[in-house]
Amino acid sequence: MLLAYKTSNCAVPDAELNAKLTGRMDEGTELSLTIAQIVQRLKGSHLHSQIERQAKECLHQPEIKLESLKEDVRSFLKTSGWERKLQNAVYRELHVQLPPSHPAAPPEHLKEPLAYMRKAQASWEKRVLKSLNSMSTELEVPLARMRPAVEQKELTNKWNEMGTDEPDLSRFRPVYAPKDFLEVLISLRNPNHDSSEDVSVRSHWGLIQVPLNVRDIPQLRRAYSELNLTTGQLGIDDHAHIHPDLFENEYVQIGKKVVVEQDSAAAQQYSRQGCPTGLRADLWALILNSTNQPQDVMHYEQLTAGVIQHDLLVDNLIYKDVKLTASNDDYYFVFEDFLYQVLLCFSRDTAVLDHFKYNSATPPKSYIQGKVGEEECAVVYPPNGVIPFHGFSMYVAPLCFLYNEPSKLYSVFREMYIRYFFRLHSISSSPSGIVSLCLQFERLLQTHLPQLFYHLRQIGAQPLRIAFKWMVRAFSGYLSTDQLLLLWDRILGYDSLEVVAVLAAAVFAFRAENLMEVTSLASAEAVLADLSTLKVMPLIQIFLFATAI
Repeated sequence: MLLAYKTSNCAVPDAELNAKLTGRMDEGTELSLTIAQIVQRLKGSHLHSQIERQAKECLHQPEIKLESLKEDVRSFLKTSGWERKLQNAVYRELHVQLPPSHPAAPPEHLKEPLAYMRKAQASWEKRVLKSLNSMSTELEVPLARMRPAVEQKELTNKWNEMGTDEPDLSRFRPVYAPKDFLEVLISLRNPNHDSSEDVSVRSHWGLIQVPLNVRDIPQLRRAYSELNLTTGQLGIDDHAHIHPDLFENEYVQIGKKVVVEQDSAAAQQYSRQGCPTGLRADLWALILNSTNQPQDVMHYEQLTAGVIQHDLLVDNLIYKDVKLTASNDDYYFVFEDFLYQVLLCFSRDTAVLDHFKYNSATPPKSYIQGKVGEEECAVVYPPNGVIPFHGFSMYVAPLCFLYNEPSKLYSVFREMYIRYFFRLHSISSSPSGIVSLCLQFERLLQTHLPQLFYHLRQIGAQPLRIAFKWMVRAFSGYLSTDQLLLLWDRILGYDSLEVVAVLAAAVFAFRAENLMEVTSLASAEAVLADLSTLKVMPLIQIFLFATAI
């Protein structure tokens, strides 16, 4: 039943990237591999057992006839909404699973096909883990410890008001900041590539010197056709001076229908033109297939219990990060308690480890005390395999505006992280990875604003040094929240982070006149210090569709 349904209903994901990995595999083989992988993953899921139970229970109903059993059961599952739930689950798997690969490809190629990228990522991980271990040794704080009963009780009582607590965090420092990571990306080189072969002199102007394919404006126009100047957009056409009957009212009605239909694919397509404020929370949860079922709530409660029982060194890094970023932000300081709850639970969630199958990173491991070097005594640390860095809490903060139920907030954040955010702090050749985004940003500026790029380079103000911090956080903490959510609508709608690089280039284009006057990195940073008044969609639209090419 499950297999038959998926064969007829699943859409094959974008084949561009797959072609590189699949070699000469034909489309039929690729499709059957994809189907087999999805069936395998869904077989062990809670949804599978629910559908199985419903199918058995419906056999007692009078309209189910023995001579047409298969069709009748399928018809029942369709009318009772289970087929749609299955369809959404398949759609979600298509977005998070690995692209089908050649059967002979080694496992590490599935994580990252380029050897020099894998090597750079492994080297960076060692550096981060060394920093964490040395902090543990210097401060004499264990990586993990069981909390005494008194401390457990105390934490339980103040779980919803952790922001009032003021632990001494002066000794702790972030393991790394985005600027440290940028230096690693700048030093990346492909040993098999002779850069002197490059036709364009401009390719040497930027900081990123790796040969990756990134889309130029004509290709972006085709890919992001729904953002063109003639299509209605939330973020532009809901402006106060335009009568709502012209676009907004009808668009909101369509959005309500999409939510009622509970169709993930339709919600994703709808999100490309922006989500209305009142529907955004439901639409995002639908796109991500974050259903917040009783088992999800129970999972969140188990993670909470794990936080209360054990104290981890990374907890201090989370506390410190929230204090340094969100707590000082005019938009997000009110969500301090939510941020602690979600991030502390996230660090304990072993379900996050699943995403390392398609992430170029490898979860860090630590050894049980006194057993260093013994592989069977190695454990993933932290349990989710993700060491938080300076600014990490800003991935969660904007979501607090949409969800006020901790378990729902948690499940949406986790899904956003394993689909998108992990790509912003790992070294890979993915088109949505931070290396590609940096290269795309530099190429767009070099091609369309060469004088500005050259001027900034000459005064020692390489544009990427300014824009990197925006991109690594997907602009969270830099734009006003309403504008940030409009940007994230498009990330979800197009299932890509490319739009982040486009916006970064568009910001430079918008401030180009002022930037041509500056004479130092400090003055260039001053011109771009405050992005809170910018309107995201007009900037992206003008840059993509009104730039002369």
